Amino acid sequence: MNRHGLTLGVLFCSISVCAEVGIKSDVVYGHKDGMALTYDVLTPEKPNGAGVLSMISGAWYSIWRAPQRRVGSMRPLLDAGYTVFAVHHGSAPRFNVVEAVSDVRAAARHIVAHAGEYQVDSNRLGVTGASAGGHLSLMLALNPEGKDEELTGRRRWLGPRYESSANVAAPLAAAVAYFPPVDMTAFMSQDERSPQLKISEPEAIAISPIKYVTKDDPPVLLIHGDVDRVVPIKQSEILVEAMSENNMIYDLIVLKGAGHGFRGEQGEQARSAMVAWFDKYLGPPQIE
Repeated sequence: MNRHGLTLGVLFCSISVCAEVGIKSDVVYGHKDGMALTYDVLTPEKPNGAGVLSMISGAWYSIWRAPQRRVGSMRPLLDAGYTVFAVHHGSAPRFNVVEAVSDVRAAARHIVAHAGEYQVDSNRLGVTGASAGGHLSLMLALNPEGKDEELTGRRRWLGPRYESSANVAAPLAAAVAYFPPVDMTAFMSQDERSPQLKISEPEAIAISPIKYVTKDDPPVLLIHGDVDRVVPIKQSEILVEAMSENNMIYDLIVLKGAGHGFRGEQGEQARSAMVAWFDKYLGPPQIE
């Protein structure tokens, strides 16, 4: 396989039940410490002209996996016609959460700048992710310009090390976040096992989605289990309070008895809600 731009068609189950998916792997949106920063593009058989950025991040580890192996998890979006951009960032433990935020923002700007190449309307882009990926999704949706992150002093590789699209505006039209951390001051850590969270309080505030809620933000759907012990549901509840105070379009789905991750029927419910949200807010422009 050509890992630098070859588009392939893959079938992940029998032809009778699976649609063909086009894959463009390892699109480079920047470089950091001599390493490429990449995303993969998964194109459905019948694209609807909209796209969804999927944050590949758990505990701010961004683990590479062959894009063919991601088709199954992306299937609900692909079957609904969405082109999916699987976005990787500089991973823990080498890079911290502050750097991950700047990475995915650069990826979003690159995707917006090149949307036409993927037959995607740059005004019909959404973002989704779970846990750390949910945090990154909300940072893209609520703070697309990267306001206040200059306080961190960690953007040493910004500029020429990201592609030339680094200065392109990348407002997104909708977001779906599963059990996201929204106030990062609650997650700062000096534990050597979590180097990605060894950040200062000013840094934590600068990368807290709750800091950036305004009435002009795109519609946000939160999905959270009420017995999550990793990211307590209070995180989503305080964001809901802020979104309500700012007259945002939002919703919170609480899955009873669910912890940090959804399985079985609850997983199906969460995936269906995600697709319905994007169908509602990433649809084609209405002609008056």
